[in-house]
Amino acid sequence: MDDDGMTEQYHRALDAAHRHALSWVDTVAERPIRPDLDVDGILGRLLRELPDEGADAAAVVDELAEASAPGLMAMGSPRFYGFVIGGTYPAALAADWLVSTWDQNTGSRQPTPATAAVEEVAAAWLLELLGLPAGSGVGFATGATSANLSCLVVGRDAVLRARGYDPVSDISQAPRVRFLAGDAVHTSVVLAGRVAGLGAPTTVGADREGRIDVAGLERALAAGDAPTVVALQAGDVHSGAFDDFPAAIAVARAAGAWVHIDGAFGLWAAASPRLRHLTRGLADADSWATDAHKTLNVPYDCGVSIVRDEAAMAASLGAHAAYLPAVASISDPYDRVPELSRRARGVPVWAALRSLGRGGVVALVDGLAEAATGLADGFRGIPGLEVINDVVFTQVCLASADDAATAVLGEWLRDEGTVWASSSTWRGRTVVRFAVSNHQTDAAAVRRTVDAVARGAAAVGIAAPAPSVS
Repeated sequence: MDDDGMTEQYHRALDAAHRHALSWVDTVAERPIRPDLDVDGILGRLLRELPDEGADAAAVVDELAEASAPGLMAMGSPRFYGFVIGGTYPAALAADWLVSTWDQNTGSRQPTPATAAVEEVAAAWLLELLGLPAGSGVGFATGATSANLSCLVVGRDAVLRARGYDPVSDISQAPRVRFLAGDAVHTSVVLAGRVAGLGAPTTVGADREGRIDVAGLERALAAGDAPTVVALQAGDVHSGAFDDFPAAIAVARAAGAWVHIDGAFGLWAAASPRLRHLTRGLADADSWATDAHKTLNVPYDCGVSIVRDEAAMAASLGAHAAYLPAVASISDPYDRVPELSRRARGVPVWAALRSLGRGGVVALVDGLAEAATGLADGFRGIPGLEVINDVVFTQVCLASADDAATAVLGEWLRDEGTVWASSSTWRGRTVVRFAVSNHQTDAAAVRRTVDAVARGAAAVGIAAPAPSVS
């Protein structure tokens, strides 16, 4: 195929993708949220055997979109509350298209100066908005799990170096690193700890909302003097609660521990003057992780790893080889995440922040918290249902007195399609968990959600308990 023919293929394929993308954007807010078909149903719509002959690029895009449509979850709906997944801002979505089109391997500053520069600006903006130390190392990873992993690897190495060991040459000869966390530690931190060689964390207790037991942490730290990494969290996945950072960091510091904070969605509370009190003391930690596809509403995939000591980050994660370009004394993007090859994930972050400005970010974070409060207030008016967490940020846990009825309510909501919320178990009870993460979840979406839950409660037979007779 000549150059003109290939150019025409690009044009027609991109036009087809544009058409299908606009159709999705135009309908996602009102379509039923749940998919109409499961994996087996979609497999039945796809060509299963690879043909000998290829196909026209635009026809391939049409085939993909049409076969996939019934299996798509409307995760961008303002009434989607599952798994802490945000929507997508227009500028971030369009920037992500450019990232794929430009096809820059943003590992090094030298061959990809444009995307590296954009990411550096985005990183500086993030540190300023979140009130974290200027000059911290910032890496753009795949998600919160990989961001946590990056930070825990750096923390592991730092506490070993402080004891005189070189983790780069031979970590097997070093002492075991203790890994401590609260009882409500998120599974992404547990997995990251396992991959980092720390194993599952030893948990030290938590209160009813999931905040780490500081006294328990202090006892665990006093039980030995091994090099230690402590994981705290900004935003419990069920309650939204934030650890007592000043107290927990103080006891960890006294023991010489590295302090990491998992703030997958909650770190963004630091950007809001109204909510910043939740994150008091957070900036005194050593590392932080968040996920921009959650609260910031950029497309997948975009975790963010942040380490106060950029040199320590580069020492643990940096790659070195004769064929790799390097600029003396300046860290490259691949010095901050465990990847040499990656897309320019920070570009959609830049686009979201540039389109929002500081005031827009504050309005986004405040709006998500206000919507969660609105949901909780509405749910409390539905007979037979109760909100069982203190709603401090963006999470709402709903339950009836009967676990089986709560489980059926969750299934009814997901099947009916107006609302999608995750079912879970928390504090020994079955709950339906609403994680408010989409910038379009406004007062109207809240009203429709409360109405759907009220209809669901009535449909499955949940009612207010009869008054007791004395």
